[in-house]
Amino acid sequence: MASEHRTGSSEGAELGRFLRARRTRTSPQQVGLTVGPGPRRTPGLRREELATLAGISIDYYVRLERGRETRPSPAVLDGLARALRLDDQEHQHLRDLAARAARYAPEPPPAPSRSVRPHLKLLLESLRPYPAYVISRSMDVLAWNPGGLALYAGLADWPAGHRNLARYLFLHPAARDLFTDWDRQITGCVARLRAVAGTAPDAPDLTNLVGELLLKSPDFVRLWERYEVTGRKPAQKTFHHPRVGTLTLTSQPMHLDGTPGQRIGVYTAEPGTPDHDALLLLDTTASSDVHDVPGGRLPRVPS
Repeated sequence: MASEHRTGSSEGAELGRFLRARRTRTSPQQVGLTVGPGPRRTPGLRREELATLAGISIDYYVRLERGRETRPSPAVLDGLARALRLDDQEHQHLRDLAARAARYAPEPPPAPSRSVRPHLKLLLESLRPYPAYVISRSMDVLAWNPGGLALYAGLADWPAGHRNLARYLFLHPAARDLFTDWDRQITGCVARLRAVAGTAPDAPDLTNLVGELLLKSPDFVRLWERYEVTGRKPAQKTFHHPRVGTLTLTSQPMHLDGTPGQRIGVYTAEPGTPDHDALLLLDTTASSDVHDVPGGRLPRVPS
């Protein structure tokens, strides 16, 4: 990914990066090992310790971590997952990386289409006053209703092709003030990008975004190197919005069948509450200046 520790065109490089990151973040105490006296030069587990715990030879594990071994058996993967205390999602990510390492892909895959089907744009409009948007697998904002764009204060100031939720969280000056739990938001964001990039590390939509953030955001670099793939954003989010004040909303992401990894995100609040009143105000004040979408305006839905 960009210039991040590439080892030529080795198909196992990403698998090795994941194993190394998880090994260095797993302490001997976590896996029941007794630590001897004196300082340890290696953060986390040593290679030989992990190999022993997983039931494989140290030489074989070193080849895996260095990307020279690209066809580990399911039993080896299960042993590594147990030794590293991976949860179900991390375990599946390890399997996905190994499956990709076993395949040879001489050319990077093309970026998926950014087009959004007309009926999805109509759906966004029908959800008003609830903020809603469609994003790509790399978190590009592809379509939105008025509140869906205005909720992320300042995002509408960027050109449509530059609007991306990961870029917003790390690079927009308004993001830290908007979220009460900004640190948690960026952790979940990077984990999602890591999970997607792990199985498509050469896809241009991901490499361009990650390369930019690695260059521009030390916070992104720190989280990217941790290689976490299970970070979850909370279902409820509190926004300190400059236009409508503080509001707490429930978030619901949904995968869109038949699309290249697109998702729809919707924020809701219970009718009759101050949060819902704030959404009504946001929708009303935003409708005149952010109702446009790439490729044309959304159709209006009769009330």
